[in-house]
Amino acid sequence: MDPSDLLHEPPLTPFGEVVPPVFQNSLFAFATTAAFEAAMKDGDRPVYTRIGNPTVRVFEEKVAALEGTEDALAFASGNAAMAAVLFTFLKAGDRVVVATPVYAGTYGMLTKLLPKFGVEVDFVPGSDTGALVAALPGARMLLLESPTSYTFELQDLSPLTTAARAAGVLTVADNTYGAGVYLRPARFGVDLVVHSASKYFSGHSDVVAGAVAGPGKLLNEVRSLGTVFLGGKLAPWEAWLLVRGLRTLELRLERHQATALELARYLEAHPKVRRVLHPGLEGHPQRELARRYLEGTGGLFAVELAGEAEARAFADALERFAIGVSWGGHESLVLPLAAQPRVRAAYGFPPGLVRLFAGLEPVEALKRDLEQALERVG
Repeated sequence: MDPSDLLHEPPLTPFGEVVPPVFQNSLFAFATTAAFEAAMKDGDRPVYTRIGNPTVRVFEEKVAALEGTEDALAFASGNAAMAAVLFTFLKAGDRVVVATPVYAGTYGMLTKLLPKFGVEVDFVPGSDTGALVAALPGARMLLLESPTSYTFELQDLSPLTTAARAAGVLTVADNTYGAGVYLRPARFGVDLVVHSASKYFSGHSDVVAGAVAGPGKLLNEVRSLGTVFLGGKLAPWEAWLLVRGLRTLELRLERHQATALELARYLEAHPKVRRVLHPGLEGHPQRELARRYLEGTGGLFAVELAGEAEARAFADALERFAIGVSWGGHESLVLPLAAQPRVRAAYGFPPGLVRLFAGLEPVEALKRDLEQALERVG
């Protein structure tokens, strides 16, 4: 799909509206019991918004088109989307292989919830393709995130999905970073693609949502189990905001990417910065892998300073970059990993690691802010 196709809205009613309406309904009524029974059986008409809603469906169809998959399902958060996938396809006695580092919310589910249900979890460095392939025999699922959202390591998707398919292992990839514009994992053999739609899809830091894209057969399983019984379905108003956000997705990503690259190159040359972790930089250790899989790099990257004290001082001194989790909105953000000790401890991140998100502000203003903050770092 060309991302510009997101600008075109098919009318839902005979009125020729250019903006999809919000069906703010909890339920949908029927004239006859036969019509109700047919809807319950076939799913052609909405019955209850926890299961399906016309406004939500518009968003789901756009995500599927963006990822190049048969279908997509929307959820109330990225964690809800991932939980729906995990609890649909995993059962007691199963084993899931996880490429690390993985998003903290997912890590929490893998370490705190799945073991309670008898699911074994193997954590394997995501950059070690051989080790991941070796861990696949006997596994039920391979969970990927490329690039990772802390240290921006990539996984070599094609050989991993080929090996997983040969071993009968379901592949799931978190594609929040790639957003269906800069990376489409299904092209490289991934079965199910998960998104935190709160980030780039929303684009305004005013929505919490998630999505899963993939083949219709697999998503029917997620719909009948993970959606209906876990209940984490997206609400109509949030879906409407996401449809609006998708209209500017490509435009925003271009700005985020250009700004982040310029800032990363500036920081790469700064004497107080030990290293910059950005897959778009020529010095990135997996630059060739990034060229192979990524069509762009977005606004998220990280820097490493001398230590924890320097990381905290840097974040506190910034004026244009707000300290906060998440990313993908209009505002620039900074997150010293020193302020997330559990994440740091889980993966052994260096104490001076700081994640940055380049928002939509003028790049020179952001550069000046970084400069003055680094001057105040001891």
